[in-house]
Amino acid sequence: MGGHEIQQLIRLFGRLPGLGPRSARRIVLYLLRDPQARLQPLLRALDQTGQAVTTCSTCGNLDTSDPCHICTDETRDQRLVCVVETVGDLWALERAGVHGGVYQVLGGTLSPLAGVGPEDLNIASLLARLDAGQVREIILALGATVEGATTMHWLMDRLAEYEVTLSRVAQGVPAGGALDVLDDGTLAAALGARRPA
Repeated sequence: MGGHEIQQLIRLFGRLPGLGPRSARRIVLYLLRDPQARLQPLLRALDQTGQAVTTCSTCGNLDTSDPCHICTDETRDQRLVCVVETVGDLWALERAGVHGGVYQVLGGTLSPLAGVGPEDLNIASLLARLDAGQVREIILALGATVEGATTMHWLMDRLAEYEVTLSRVAQGVPAGGALDVLDDGTLAAALGARRPA
């Protein structure tokens, strides 16, 4: 089933999120069937991307420029900041096209058990924007987990001294969702955030 190099490639692909050993083998086999047309372009793209990507010093996004293209986009509302846990969350909101402001990527959530404290979160640039009076509203778009709720409450306390509107994303029943398949936390959030019909 191939030499050491091929097995190493399969192991590396198998470590990627959403891929297991079987998927990794299929990918490697596909790439090796025509290395010049499939593998070499991938290697070049990985190398170029690895050298070009940087972390935005303003928001924490990954981009090829610092500040990133979102932070420098003059069509965006720079005074509306959406706080997210990860770059993946930022990308999901961008893909949906639902936020016309800018972002702050925390890089995680508070988790005493995992040893993640406030000093481990990326909030210095957000505080700098607040100190400069550049922000009118902060949307807390953190996951509906214990860690997400803890982080949200900590941020609300930390940001209370600023004259800024704090809001959070609604949580509850998704469009097209059936009540009998939702977990208890989602149902509780949906009932707690109910609104007039």
